[in-house]
Amino acid sequence: MKNLLISVVMLCFSFIAMAQTNHQVLVTYYSKTNNTKQLAEAVAKGVLSVKGVSLLMKSITETTEQDLLNADAIILGSPVYNANPAPEVLAFIEKWPFQNAAMANKIGAVFVTGGGISSGEELVQVNLLHSMLVFGMVVVGGGKWESAFGASAITAEEPFNGPIKEHFLKKGEDLGKRVAEAVLRWNK
Repeated sequence: MKNLLISVVMLCFSFIAMAQTNHQVLVTYYSKTNNTKQLAEAVAKGVLSVKGVSLLMKSITETTEQDLLNADAIILGSPVYNANPAPEVLAFIEKWPFQNAAMANKIGAVFVTGGGISSGEELVQVNLLHSMLVFGMVVVGGGKWESAFGASAITAEEPFNGPIKEHFLKKGEDLGKRVAEAVLRWNK
């Protein structure tokens, strides 16, 4: 009888622990050359560093409407194409549920990868944040002035060409952590 009681108590604590971690952050991205995917992985690492939230990471082609609806926060990543988001990212946003303000009050944040300094990374970040605001989302930027609109990485201009530099990956990680912490504060 004592063992049964202990098992029931442990089961109850397991359910309580699960209920406390039901806040979900969706990291979704488009990546043709894997640069944006690499930054998405850094963002995901930051999300996972915060207890009490779970992570769902998918490319935009794998992300479903239900994934969007289930998420407490959405962190969206795009490469920079001629100072614009990738067309695939814009098409993805056009499919978001708009009726009945389904996306309202979700936390939103963005990250981008651009080939060169001043290639339009901040323009793309602001463009994506504007889209989130249209859907009624609450947007979060990076935690420092150097990443005010989110995280970004330069991938093809000296001295930054080659694999994404640690400095940029750290910005991604910081963004993921900040969004996860915001989810916990927003959902108290």
